[in-house]
Amino acid sequence: MPNTHVPSAVKRAKLLVAAIVCALVVGVIVIFVLRGFEAAALASATEIHAKQYVTTTTPKMGGEELPLTLPGTLQGINEATLYARSSGYVLRWTKDIGSSVKKGELLAEIAAPEIDQELSQAAAAQQQSASSEALAKSTAERWKSLREKDAVTQQDLDERLSTYLQAQSNLASAKANTARLRNMQGFNKVVAPFDGVVTSRKIDVGDLVDAGNGGAGKALFSIAQVDPLRLYVFVPQIYAQQVKVGDQVTVSLADQGAVEFKGTIVRTARAIDTATRTMQVEISVPNPNDAFIAGAFVQVNLPIKQNASAFLVPTNVLLFRPDGPRVATVNAEGRVRLSAVKLGTDFGSTVAVTDGLKPDDRIILNPADSLADGDLVTIR
Repeated sequence: MPNTHVPSAVKRAKLLVAAIVCALVVGVIVIFVLRGFEAAALASATEIHAKQYVTTTTPKMGGEELPLTLPGTLQGINEATLYARSSGYVLRWTKDIGSSVKKGELLAEIAAPEIDQELSQAAAAQQQSASSEALAKSTAERWKSLREKDAVTQQDLDERLSTYLQAQSNLASAKANTARLRNMQGFNKVVAPFDGVVTSRKIDVGDLVDAGNGGAGKALFSIAQVDPLRLYVFVPQIYAQQVKVGDQVTVSLADQGAVEFKGTIVRTARAIDTATRTMQVEISVPNPNDAFIAGAFVQVNLPIKQNASAFLVPTNVLLFRPDGPRVATVNAEGRVRLSAVKLGTDFGSTVAVTDGLKPDDRIILNPADSLADGDLVTIR
């Protein structure tokens, strides 16, 4: 009987092989299609990343007066650090930090028993010298009358007169010493040298203080006169000729930029510091309502006259190359052009350009150092 199972098995094997081949062909086709998509996506991403995206700005026309902003620190118009003039113990203090004081007002009192004892001794010595001087005077007058009667020799009279003169000198010396010690005793009271505010107190009752200004650790008080205040700014040499005594300036607190106050330039150093190439300028700021605090950090706007035909651009558009400063501009086709410029006044965040720009130029902000003429960029 013939075997009918063999042809059917062969047929099934052929179908299985055909199915496997078809699956492999489909897999290869899918792989090629996916690779095509990936290649297209990669090409698109490469094209996108190859583009240079830039942000541009346009120059602004300069005005007649532009503010130059400089930092400064407020100081009292008068500031003093007080030291002891006599050695002793702090008996009491009457004013603490923040207290308003008037000139001559008592701040502290020092107990100095050594000076008191020396003064008593000097007073006794003065009284003794006064008694000796009185005796020498009466003796000299008596011998003078005797000399008129030729009862004594001229030498005896001269000796008595010399003794009287010495007694007078001793009395004057004793008086001077007593006055000195009285003055020293007066220094036991520490008083305010001017109207102001106590900004520092470094003593307490019972502290031992020494006479003299032996450093900041020996200071008793610090006082500042806070109306008006003064501040010093250092103006760069390029603007020094434009700063004049009497010019009005605007002062603002660094943490309160919207609040502005007026100040006046009262004096300038009239010389350039060769180390910093700046000129020191003193500004007086009225402070009747205690709006400012001594020691505060402030911003000062100085009016600087600038050529009205100059353009103002941000400082972050500049490229500094070996052949001079440049700015990168973009034309309508997106091509970069590096333009040589001539710089004028630097105002901190902006700088004046006196040559090399046109009003309608589109300037690249924060240009890359690698940027070159002819580069193609895309404007954001």
